[in-house]
Amino acid sequence: MAGVQTAVALREQGWTGTITLLGAEPHRPYDRPPLSKAVLLGKAEGSAFEVDFASLGIDLELGREATRLRPAEHLLETSAGPVAYDVLVVATGAQPIELPGSQGLPGVHLLRTLDDAERLRPVLAGQRDVVAVGAGWIGAEFATAAREAGCRVTVVEAADRPLAGALPAEVAAHMADWYADSGARLLTGARVASLEPGAVVLADGTRLPADAVLVGIGARPATDWLEGSGVTLAADRSVITDDRLRTSVPDVYAVGDCASFPSARYGERLLVHHWDNALQGPRTVAGNIVHGTAEGPVYDPVPYFWSEQFGRFVQYAGHHDEGDELIWRGDPTGAAWTVCWVRGEVLVALLAVGRPRDLAQGRKLIERGAAIDRGRAANASVQLKAAAL
Repeated sequence: MAGVQTAVALREQGWTGTITLLGAEPHRPYDRPPLSKAVLLGKAEGSAFEVDFASLGIDLELGREATRLRPAEHLLETSAGPVAYDVLVVATGAQPIELPGSQGLPGVHLLRTLDDAERLRPVLAGQRDVVAVGAGWIGAEFATAAREAGCRVTVVEAADRPLAGALPAEVAAHMADWYADSGARLLTGARVASLEPGAVVLADGTRLPADAVLVGIGARPATDWLEGSGVTLAADRSVITDDRLRTSVPDVYAVGDCASFPSARYGERLLVHHWDNALQGPRTVAGNIVHGTAEGPVYDPVPYFWSEQFGRFVQYAGHHDEGDELIWRGDPTGAAWTVCWVRGEVLVALLAVGRPRDLAQGRKLIERGAAIDRGRAANASVQLKAAAL
């Protein structure tokens, strides 16, 4: 997503030079969100971007993985030989974290690529016993699809709640009920001790039948190939960029899941592993390449993502910390509700379940840095935009 959008944005903003788009996979560039939904369920054969690369003068080279960067020579080494560049944009994304000891085991799956989804599709079609390790966004979406396909589903989560890394306990507690409502079994505080043929064994000795295991325990930036290049990496392995998405090396930018950027809005560096970041960031990169960084745009978005799980449309905008005040808007045991996070008087984030209007209005308030009236914000019958002071 980030690589394709950068190439397209360069042309849209007037870049007339050569553009080469390299991809490690053999497939034409595709959108990832459908992989855990329509593609996984066999409702779509793929999700290729409808971009006419030839007409845009974009040279597409597939099956060519970046292996090393030699910035002093302006040279990128790849699995198919070296490539010279004037300007390089790193958009290598993220790679799933694997369960220790699971690499290469039959029946153990990841869900990040088109090939991953195609390997999982017959498992769901066979209505098998499946276990998902991790109750994050991917685990929930996979469980949703597997239940729709008729599989018996168990989700194993080491933390005490789903989405523990993203949401506080009082919010996630209400989302835990969604699993049982859908017919899936959720086990929290459960750690995987080992994987056996046809089973997942937990630390307490519980043995879960598993014709297939989906590992969804997170992802990390795909940046190992940049070691020794001079490009500075953060502790989380993301490429450290400035507010124009420039790296520590001249003529090298980074964008999307592999890059972290300083947010003046939130006063910290953000690493955002979501689709909207891969859509918005490339416009900033292209603007700075085409117009120069003296006049180019600064990148400081309101992060946004969505998830479809258990018949619910879940949307999040902004960024919150543990110290931010939480305001409920609607009944969390019902079908539609929203949570707002306030820092001082200012709305900094919100989670909307089945309330897209709240999301749209709240996102604009966050972009403006608007202060809100807590009482009006908590009244679900009042439009959220009316809570602005």
